[in-house]
Amino acid sequence: MVTLKDVADRAGVSVSTVSLVINGREAGRVKPAVGRRVRQAAEELGYAPNLQARSLRTRQTNTIGLISDMVASTPFAGRMLAGAQDAAWQAGYLLLLIDTGGHAEMEQSAVQTLAQRNVDALIYASMYHREIELPEIPQGLPLVVLDGRPTGEPPLVDWVVPDERGGARAAVEFLIRAGHTRIGFCTVEENVPAARERLAAYRETLQEHGLAYDPALVSRGATGDAHSGLRTARELLDRDDRPTALFCYNDRVAMGAYRAARHLGLSVPDDVSLVGFDDQEHVADALEPGLTTVALPHYDMGAWAVRRTLTRIGTEEAAGKHLHMPCRLVTRDSVTVPRRAA
Repeated sequence: MVTLKDVADRAGVSVSTVSLVINGREAGRVKPAVGRRVRQAAEELGYAPNLQARSLRTRQTNTIGLISDMVASTPFAGRMLAGAQDAAWQAGYLLLLIDTGGHAEMEQSAVQTLAQRNVDALIYASMYHREIELPEIPQGLPLVVLDGRPTGEPPLVDWVVPDERGGARAAVEFLIRAGHTRIGFCTVEENVPAARERLAAYRETLQEHGLAYDPALVSRGATGDAHSGLRTARELLDRDDRPTALFCYNDRVAMGAYRAARHLGLSVPDDVSLVGFDDQEHVADALEPGLTTVALPHYDMGAWAVRRTLTRIGTEEAAGKHLHMPCRLVTRDSVTVPRRAA
């Protein structure tokens, strides 16, 4: 193993000088030319700092623990991990991941395992936006909840979720601007934040544009999959006064709406325009025609969660920052003007 002394001998300087340069503390103490010589020597010799020894000195391990319920095993939400990992790597931190597979009984053990490895902070990541009962977290360990909100009265923590209302508002306004005045909503019965807030935004946006909210144009399915979408969309489209456009709870529900339209002999978008939510890879972009949808900001939320932990680690700033991350509208070919307005 290459040591500080080996680097010092190669660069022709003292071990203390090498230590200052390697640990980024040479400003005002080491001449720039000497610092460059030390870094070149370290690179040539393949010197790797002893992180364990450094952590004993600084009381930091430059690691962030991430507990996920099923994020790592679900490609749909995987970009949260990509965003978190990229942000951690750029800051010189390592991400330690434990995926519990959705088993709540594993969470406390996962927290203890990461705490025993002296992580500098914790991120709790949820596969979808939901209310979370947090496991017990060691006092003083910074925590950020990713894609979820703590229930009850938990310790003060930071959290980031998608701006469900803003995304739904953008979807409905896009349909209104295209000329649609009779817009149905295919949603789910689940009492989750996404369902509640997207419905609220749908209703508010219609009313703000002078369009009456009609409960008969809201169809609820048991789940958010294509089978449910087929049933809920068919319920709305198989009527004499059918809507000219559908806003769908997610892209899988929209996939079912495509099937419902086809079964009824309707064309997308000529007979019915469709907008989804999620921008799910291999779904929204694979439908024919391509689905206009709202993108969940998974990557940006993951990166924000890491940056927030770094702020907490570096400045001891108080917890309690909450962010609704904007959701971007992705336009494709599933929306056009209604025929009677053409």
